[in-house]
Amino acid sequence: MRFSFLSKAVLALALFAALLSFAKFDHCYNTNWTGVGVDSHECYSDLPALFDARGLIHHVWPYSSASNSVEYPPLTGVVMWATALVTPSGYYSDKNYFLINVALLALLFIALAFVVSRINPKKWYLLPVLPAVIASLYINWDLWAVLTAVASIYWFDRKRYELSAVVLAISIATKFFPIVLLIPMALIFIRQGEIRRGVRYIAQTLFLWIVINLPFALTTPTGWWRFFKLNGSRPADLGSIWQALNIFKINPPGINLLWAALFILTSLAAFAVLLRRAITPNLAEIAFIFVALFTAFNKVYSPQYVLWLAPLGVMALVNNRHRSAFWIWQGSEAIYHFAIWEYLGSFAGAKFSLPTPWYAAAILLRVGASLFFALKILLSTPVQAPQEEEFLLSGAES
Repeated sequence: MRFSFLSKAVLALALFAALLSFAKFDHCYNTNWTGVGVDSHECYSDLPALFDARGLIHHVWPYSSASNSVEYPPLTGVVMWATALVTPSGYYSDKNYFLINVALLALLFIALAFVVSRINPKKWYLLPVLPAVIASLYINWDLWAVLTAVASIYWFDRKRYELSAVVLAISIATKFFPIVLLIPMALIFIRQGEIRRGVRYIAQTLFLWIVINLPFALTTPTGWWRFFKLNGSRPADLGSIWQALNIFKINPPGINLLWAALFILTSLAAFAVLLRRAITPNLAEIAFIFVALFTAFNKVYSPQYVLWLAPLGVMALVNNRHRSAFWIWQGSEAIYHFAIWEYLGSFAGAKFSLPTPWYAAAILLRVGASLFFALKILLSTPVQAPQEEEFLLSGAES
């Protein structure tokens, strides 16, 4: 099988990014994630940390404990557990576990770059060169959900709805944030006058998600429920706009309801605007808007969450009018990545660390920049004329 020039370019650039990201974690790998340098070198990773903390090193089932189960949906827990089973035991087991998962995540990232290149063949190359993306590949297992979410978008825009629904259900059962994609999907079905098909799509997705979760809920209910319980009751956490406001002595009451209300209201507003567009957009063009709203108002924003948004942002670059907003947003992501680790370094006794107000300012900058880019996408004028809509939709099937 012969690879095209594009395929070779995607493979080379994505592989280079994966290796560069691994080099970023070299200090922590060599010190076994101990000492002050974990934060100052910005190389912390949940992979070895949770290998020990959640008992995976002893091959404990990830949902067997009500208080110490993994704080992720079931398919991520299965990946964590399965890779622990094949990790050689001994003194270097933490490093071995990290390497096994890094190898899988690198393959996932390469596959992700290929899918993005199919969706946006003109701008795909941006994904593997973004500094915040390269810096975040091996912090957590998020790429399992990101790849399946983007694959679902790819098949949705080509009207392969059954396959898209299956992959989306798998993605939601891996990290849950892709459930937000059902909002723009519903919008597109309404715009196309295919409400019955849209209801069937959503029902298929949620039914399969239930099927995946049911064995875990029935056999280890308290461990399975821990993910939902933690996210429902957690206070303002790292990286969130709520933590930034708290740092500046602004403490809104009831953020568990407030963040959800803000997300719903802003999503409805975006939904209404998109309903009035001259052309029915592709899902790849507008998915960023709703995931950005979700992350902007959520109670936590971990550094690797940039992996949720970056592929969607690249896919949304359908014209150069968004380019400046895109780079403003990505610049803010890079600043935030630096800020959070240097801020955390102050708690670990680092000699140099970022003052708390500057960390809060970095959060607000990131949130503002992501919403600015989302707004540019939302309000952009379609390039094609309304009468070309039928041609665009048929082209998505080819």
